[in-house]
Amino acid sequence: MPDSEYGWEKLFSERLYKSYDQFYQVRIARYHNIFGPEGTYKGERAKAPAQLSHKVAEAKDGEVIEVWGDGKQTRSFCYIDDCIEGTAKLMDSEITEVLNIGSDRLISINNMIDIIAGIAGKKIGKAYDTTKPQGVRGRNSDNTLCKNILNWEPKISLEEGLSKTYQWISNQLNS
Repeated sequence: MPDSEYGWEKLFSERLYKSYDQFYQVRIARYHNIFGPEGTYKGERAKAPAQLSHKVAEAKDGEVIEVWGDGKQTRSFCYIDDCIEGTAKLMDSEITEVLNIGSDRLISINNMIDIIAGIAGKKIGKAYDTTKPQGVRGRNSDNTLCKNILNWEPKISLEEGLSKTYQWISNQLNS
């Protein structure tokens, strides 16, 4: 069962959509941390890849960026183009089961910062603020049903998606 209001809201929404399935052909996807260019990269609504790319882009080589939590929390992230492809396959199918659309590659926030810093060609230090929200300790997308039923899985690596996202944010900041 969910351990937060956010989780309950998602579960309640799924139940509501399933009730519509009695009369309409409804498809339900559980999206897992979708990211990419054109997304919000400032403020609390920004996803970690965009927010961290923003912090790294603004930092000078050798500077320290603030990290919410201890950086050991883990997530899986799915690039937007893969999400669109998975959603299109789901919508074109007759599947009425709830399917996860995401990546099953788990990564820590610390490792993500290191990847982004490498893309930027910078050495970046980390200052941890454990008073800030960090969410659940770890969350990963189980794509077994999506792979078996839709024959779909993400194609774009995390590194490629982060590179595209970082470049877009860097261009926004420099324009």
